[in-house]
Order: sequence, then structure tokens, then C-alpha cells
Amino acid sequence: MSNRPLLGCIADDFTGATDLANTLVRNGMRTVQTIGVPVGTVEADAVVVALKSRTIPADDAVAQSLAALEWLRAQGCRQFVFKYCSTFDSTDAGNIGPVAEALLAALGSDFSIACPAFPENGRTIFRGHLFVGDALLSESGMEHHPLTPMTDANLVRVLQRQSQARVGLLRHDTVAKGPDAVRARIDALRAEGVKLAIADAVSDADLFALGAGCAALPLITGGSGIALGLPENFRRAGLLPARDDAAEVPAVNGPGVVLAGSASRATNGQVAYWIAQGRPALRVDPLRLARGEAVAGEALAFAESHAEPVLIYATAQPEDVKAVQAELGVARAGELVEHALASVAAGLQARGTRRFVVAGGETSGAVVQALGLQSLRIGRQIAPGVPATVTLGDRPLALALKSGNFGGENFFDEALQALGAAR
Repeated sequence: MSNRPLLGCIADDFTGATDLANTLVRNGMRTVQTIGVPVGTVEADAVVVALKSRTIPADDAVAQSLAALEWLRAQGCRQFVFKYCSTFDSTDAGNIGPVAEALLAALGSDFSIACPAFPENGRTIFRGHLFVGDALLSESGMEHHPLTPMTDANLVRVLQRQSQARVGLLRHDTVAKGPDAVRARIDALRAEGVKLAIADAVSDADLFALGAGCAALPLITGGSGIALGLPENFRRAGLLPARDDAAEVPAVNGPGVVLAGSASRATNGQVAYWIAQGRPALRVDPLRLARGEAVAGEALAFAESHAEPVLIYATAQPEDVKAVQAELGVARAGELVEHALASVAAGLQARGTRRFVVAGGETSGAVVQALGLQSLRIGRQIAPGVPATVTLGDRPLALALKSGNFGGENFFDEALQALGAAR
């Protein structure tokens, strides 16, 4: 068997990349996640290039994604995935539609599906509408997201507003009939001039059917769930051996820290739970950062004053986030927090911290860049969508990079323990 990767993936943020890599590892593909577009080659069954492109200008997101695609094609990848959040985080300006269309054009293809469904984490799509648990996306809390407020649950409408091509729907009654029906409907949608189609999925069985039905598509777009059925396609073709060691990574011991920048409901709950247990925590105040106060230095001193892991957080309730944004502006408020938490991470690394639990996609991207990381081996799942990861090299770091909405209330402790016990 060749050591060249079979599946090449492009993720629009860092936690999304680990979420996708986690799905692939759980389904038997040895997976490496790179931090940006790397230099050289990678030996793995699948490679996930993690970008920080979800909320940057669409033209920049397209350029970065095309650069990632070029590198992945040079590695010999046979199929490609564009991964975005299971809550379809985007605005009418992009970036899902523009990037998907650019990747299709570069691959010389005329069709792809868009399926952010992740049933294991409560994200399902029916008749083109995205649900988070029992609530429509637009009533799930995501309508308050500081950067990408999602006020419309109809993904066909959302994607059409940011796309040049015609957007269609691959309905659940078709998906439920299996891969042959999916392929037939794709042919019909193509004949109608559709280039991107929202695909319904309410269960993992639907995602496996979509994976098999889309085996011949050069590009697939969606959340991490859409990758469930892809490894089996390669096994059926005799390209991927059966593996039981795909998730093996070394344990990393040493000091740990939790850094939380997400304002999601789940992360708010995790922060509250940590504090309620009497665990040490320090809040980073964006308004103090804006005044130039030495908040990062205080956080480093706070961490050094405790023998146990501490939580450094900027997480706040939606009304508090909006008040800060009104004073500082959305972009500046986010950048101040990301820069501060990244600075704290770098300072703690220099002082010997080796286990990092990070909540929030933008925060994770900033932290990973500040730590100077280039690639991660993907280990076992800690919580749905969140694996343990370990850097390559002689003195590895262990990280759990969590999308804001993922994990139960005790996730922070579970992640710290998992990073020290990874195998």
C-alpha cells in the first residue's frame, strides 16, 4: 500500500479540522492535520489542512483554499473535502459558497453537495432546514453569534445568497432510499443546472448513504459527519487496508491549562461548571485589553500561582458580548481576545505547559499559531467532534481544540485527563 494520502481535506478553522480528522480516524484512516499549507510531504491515509478562513474576506478565503488544494493534489489525493461548521457559520458574503465554487472550478467539476449535518451532536437537516437539537438553527443561540449570526435555518436560501451557481436540494426521501437513489438524483440535479445541493441527513445512516452515493465526486463539502462514509469507499476500491491503530498517539504528561474564547452556550456552561466546582479561573476583560492593561501578564502570574490547571477565559453571555462589541467593534473585540489568549498560551509553553485545552474555533487558530505548531497527529475521541491531538517531534505537546458548541459541562476536565492518558 502507498503511504501517499488518499483523501485531502480543507477546513475553514482549526477546531473544524480536528473535528473532521476525528471522524476519519474513528473510521480507520490514519490522519494528520497540518496548520496551514505545509511544505514537503505527509505520510498518512488522509490529510486535513487547517486554515483560519471562516470569517476573513471571501477573496482571501478562496485564495488560501486554492493554495491548500494545489498542495493536496501534489500529494496524490484522489478526493477532496471542504469542511465547514455543522452550524453552517457564514454570512451572505461567504465564505462557504465562494470557496466551494472556486474548488469545483479548479477541479474541473460541475457538482458537489453541501451537508453540514452531524447527528451525533444534534445537527440534522430536513427539507433543507438545519436543526440544532430540536430547535431550528435560527432559534438555537446561533442567531446571536458575534461574527456569523445565523438567522435563517433554510440552508438552500443561505447558500444561494452567497453563491453564483444555482443551489438545489437533495431531499431526505431520496437519501433514505440509498446510494443508487442519491446518484440518480445527482444526475437529475446536474441536468437542471444545479452545481451545489444542500443534502438532507437526520441520521448517521443517511451520511453513510451520501458518502457511498458521492464516491465519484471529486469534491464533497460539509461538516465532519459527511466524512463518515468516505473511508469505506477507499476500502471497497482496495486502496485502504483495515486498521485498528489509526488513533494511536503518545501520552503527554506535564502542566495543563484551559483557554476559552468562545461565547457559545456550551462553552458558557463549561466555564460555569468549572467555576462552580471551585476550580481556579481568571476572566480576560476585552475592555481592559483595549485600554492596554497588562491582562496577559496577570493571567500568566495567575497560572503560575496554582499547582493545578487553571482556566483563562473570555467567555461571556450574549448580552455582555454585544455590549463590548458596541464599544469596541466586532472585529477588534474578537482580535483583542484571540491575541491575549494566544499570548498567554505562548507564555505558558515557555514555562513548561504541555497540555492545552482550547475552546472556540478562532481562539484555537490563534493559539495554535502562537505555539508555532505545524502538524498534529489525531488520536482518540474525547467528546463527539473533539479528539486528542499530539504534535510531531521529540518534545510533543497535547491539545484538545474544541468548537465552541461541543462537549458536555465537564469537558475541560475530561479533556485534560484524556490528553495525559492518550495512547
